[in-house]
Amino acid sequence: MRLRVEFTTEPFDLDEAPGHAVVAREVIRTADLDAVDVGPFGNTAEGRADAVIAAVDTLLRRSLEAGATRVSLQVNVIPEEDGK
Repeated sequence: MRLRVEFTTEPFDLDEAPGHAVVAREVIRTADLDAVDVGPFGNTAEGRADAVIAAVDTLLRRSLEAGATRVSLQVNVIPEEDGK
């Protein structure tokens, strides 16, 4: 199974990325994931279910420790090419 995760961390700072956002992005960039896209207002990544779940666990723990007061995320199953 493959999953897609979309996430944001708060509070926002439009002048520079807060520490919790930097930590969250680093977690995703260094995880064993595919198609990572980070941006100022949202981030997405795709990968094997076990890799996405492990990355989300680390992302939550580390970004909260770094000062995030809210983490919003959505996880979707990516349909396999054969329709399963």
